[in-house]
Amino acid sequence: MEYLSQHIESLIFAAEQPITLEEIGSSLEEVFGLSFHAEDLAGAISDLQTRYRGDDFAFEIVEIASGFQFFTKPTYHRTIGAYLKQTMKKRLSQAALETLSIIAYKQPVSKSELERIRGVSCDYAMQKLLEKELITITGRSEGPGKPLLYGTSPKFMDYFGLRSIEDLPRPKEFKDPDENSIGEQAPIEEEVS
Repeated sequence: MEYLSQHIESLIFAAEQPITLEEIGSSLEEVFGLSFHAEDLAGAISDLQTRYRGDDFAFEIVEIASGFQFFTKPTYHRTIGAYLKQTMKKRLSQAALETLSIIAYKQPVSKSELERIRGVSCDYAMQKLLEKELITITGRSEGPGKPLLYGTSPKFMDYFGLRSIEDLPRPKEFKDPDENSIGEQAPIEEEVS
């Protein structure tokens, strides 16, 4: 089909989140009444990716979160970062980042397990993560009280630039339990002067 690449390019550009091959195919099928092979769609996307690799463009098409999306090239990240720093209202707090990382690595995980790991209440951090749609409720545990279970959302993948959860960095194995603590341990006995 003539201009297949341009139609796919317009879909990737218009999509708020990474758009999958299946979504691209079904959109094109609805418009043209034709069924497109995944190989043809993938070939057209590959051609687009090759075109955008050139120095004439500040952005590229990246495969991420099981779909495709336009991203700024790394060369321009500092410029974009300066702009976003000026315009972004709020970033994730340290508590939210800690909570999110536990959910990402332990999912599905209950709130009580999160609080046991962090050692503090996670209510506020979880509320903010749910509002930002970085985590979702994935079901209920079979344990006592059937608590809600939480996991990361597709928006999490997009936010952190991951194709899949397997792309998360691997946590190192802690051999010494003291390596896993934060801050200094309080002395058992204080000196009296």
